[in-house]
Amino acid sequence: MATDTLTEAATDPTLAPARAWAGQRVLVVEDSAVQRGYLAGLLRELAFGEVLEAADGNEALQVLERLGGDAIFLVLTDLEMPGMDGIELTCQLRERRLAQNLIVVSARDPRLLEIIESMDFDDACMDLLGTLLKPVQADALAQLLARAGRKAVVKPACAPPDMPGADELARAVAQQEFIPYFQPKVAIRSGQLKGLEALARWRHPTRGLLSPLHFIDAMEGTPLMEEFTLGMVRQVLERLQEWTQSGLPPLTVSVNLSADNLAERGFIDRLTALVMASGVAPSSLVWEVTETSVMRQLSHALTNMGRLRLMGFGLAMDDFGIGYSSMQQFARCPFTELKIDRAFVNGASQWPNRHVVLKSALDLGQSLGVATVAEGVETLEDWQLLRELGCDLAQGYLLARPMPAEELVGWIRQDRRRLRALAEQA
Repeated sequence: MATDTLTEAATDPTLAPARAWAGQRVLVVEDSAVQRGYLAGLLRELAFGEVLEAADGNEALQVLERLGGDAIFLVLTDLEMPGMDGIELTCQLRERRLAQNLIVVSARDPRLLEIIESMDFDDACMDLLGTLLKPVQADALAQLLARAGRKAVVKPACAPPDMPGADELARAVAQQEFIPYFQPKVAIRSGQLKGLEALARWRHPTRGLLSPLHFIDAMEGTPLMEEFTLGMVRQVLERLQEWTQSGLPPLTVSVNLSADNLAERGFIDRLTALVMASGVAPSSLVWEVTETSVMRQLSHALTNMGRLRLMGFGLAMDDFGIGYSSMQQFARCPFTELKIDRAFVNGASQWPNRHVVLKSALDLGQSLGVATVAEGVETLEDWQLLRELGCDLAQGYLLARPMPAEELVGWIRQDRRRLRALAEQA
């Protein structure tokens, strides 16, 4: 199940400084005195408490070491510098845990910045908020900074989340502690709500609401995954019935299937029997699978996907990454929907290489006659680009955060006009 990591300030960056950045310390690393002063000025305008400066990576490390070992809230660094460049500095910051957040800027080939974004930050204490091309604009900078809104306060430790044991997971499944949150999928041409993705959350009795980061890896490959998924589907079916009774227009809900479950005939039998017994039309459900899950047990996966399509269910390839294998599997499988990964959507209006990959994915989907869905839509510029390229549906924080089912009707009433206005923007 997908995770959501941005704050609501991502759609309104002007809200973030007073709440999250006031009093925070930031370091600007830039060899050009003029550029360094410009960036420092932008950060002061955004209400940061203390703005430090360094001319290259070596000086930056010296500044950070003088702080006494506490990780600074943000480092904003150029990529190309004499002495220690931005790539090496990023490695040092990550390994030595000297910064909580990082933004990298450059005037060079955009593909060099892609190197930074391809680095693995999952096991690091530092979060890469993003990369920017020079000249840096204030609104683009604020948009990235909004991602750090929830992390303004340093946690005592920044180790990966503790994974629960099998007994705790089994108890949680039995007690129905896993619930679906729903993120809207909006038609780009009309601004109308067309569907939702069900995203798992754990309503933990002592730790509060937890994202899949805290449990999915521990559940993958175990018998619990089957019961977990069926439990999520039961709740989705109940919600679909409730929304119909509330007078909402017909909606589809997408649910993720794991690789093992997709290849297991017995699981598919239980899944389809559950839906048929509910009275919900199969066309109301879209099963999302990744290329990896199809390839892991190709023959069984293809067989079961064929069965699901014959019954009238939708099928979506999730996290689509343009490559020979992805295109080959997409062409041979009975998909009804192509979900383009946020890595190619977010920033596509700014990055020429992402733009090219995004367009290629959309062209493929359109040529095969399937619905195209862009994930991770966070900026108006990316929304407008998707509209120009003919993408069908969008999903992301620009439109809505994942929400409990009971909030959906209120969200529709509150945001109907805003979404229609977005759709009308050329």
